[in-house]
Amino acid sequence: MAALIDKDINYELKEIEKLEGHSDRVWCVAWNPTSGLAGAPFLFASCSGDMTVRIWEKKNQHSNWLCKAVLDDKHTRTVRSCSWSPCGKLLATGSFDATTAVWEDVGGGEFECVASLEGHENEVKSVCWNAAGTLLATCSRDKTVWIWEVMPGNDYDCAAVLQGHKQDVKMVLWHPTFDLLFSSGYDNTVKVWWAEDGDHDSWECFQTLGESENGHSNTVWALSFNPKGDKMVTCSDDLTIKIWGADIEKMQSGYGYANWAHVCTLSGYHDRTIFSVHWSSDDIIASGAADDGIRLFVQNKESEIDGPSYSLLTKKDKAHDMDVNSVQWSPGETRLLASGSDDGTIKIWQLAALP
Repeated sequence: MAALIDKDINYELKEIEKLEGHSDRVWCVAWNPTSGLAGAPFLFASCSGDMTVRIWEKKNQHSNWLCKAVLDDKHTRTVRSCSWSPCGKLLATGSFDATTAVWEDVGGGEFECVASLEGHENEVKSVCWNAAGTLLATCSRDKTVWIWEVMPGNDYDCAAVLQGHKQDVKMVLWHPTFDLLFSSGYDNTVKVWWAEDGDHDSWECFQTLGESENGHSNTVWALSFNPKGDKMVTCSDDLTIKIWGADIEKMQSGYGYANWAHVCTLSGYHDRTIFSVHWSSDDIIASGAADDGIRLFVQNKESEIDGPSYSLLTKKDKAHDMDVNSVQWSPGETRLLASGSDDGTIKIWQLAALP
């Protein structure tokens, strides 16, 4: 779905809620994939340096946001990452205590820890489910990426340990339609992993996007895909945001791996490390950074001669009092943006046209 954005109208990012409860920095916010769909409540998770995960809910447009649950009895250090399974029933959380926990929504506002995954040597930095909910990826400061296969009875089997990054791996993210796994990190690269024959025991690194491929010159903190999955956005310590593209239809047709190539670079929009990027279901890219700001970008539809280009839609300086660590758009028709910060708060934003 194309962004319903009129370039002749000025937009603002309007703060509609500020949620307090965490006693330390908020590292990650993650919307439940069922949020706001077919009358379902708005629901997201947040995780923090206070060693807890909070589940936030807004039952309908007219009710208030409430903290539905606090998951505080599992991790013994910072909870760095959280990710919902595609069905929205399971939540994976990765912690500096080197473990990944899997929580099940058992109803009545209760979440039960049904699995604890051990294996990483130190801090788990990111966790992510694949589109089918059959695989869970985790990454760590130990330079490895692990792929866990979901087995019956809340059992998780380590299918692969991927070694290729030279330093701390900051993020793992599955492609939205294929079992292609992307990892980024402190070695300034994005790596693309694939089990070409469909055998989940034979994962290989098919591509490394580094500085020589027009990639980043410093730590790559985060990445996100457009809804179609043929474009990717990355952000970095080098203060740039990069757009990448691939002929994903080639893969869909069974013609093997499709290489990712640099499309364009956005620079000059943040003056400190860009920690988070997220591509909305209607093609708006959000970024959050250590300059305490949030920026929104859209594709320029009229200037396609030299390939796609992107421009700033709107910006929010001082969106938080401290670093913005995480930004994520909600699914569904109601376009909400959640942000989490070093200031310990989460904010909910709505894109609104200026009068």
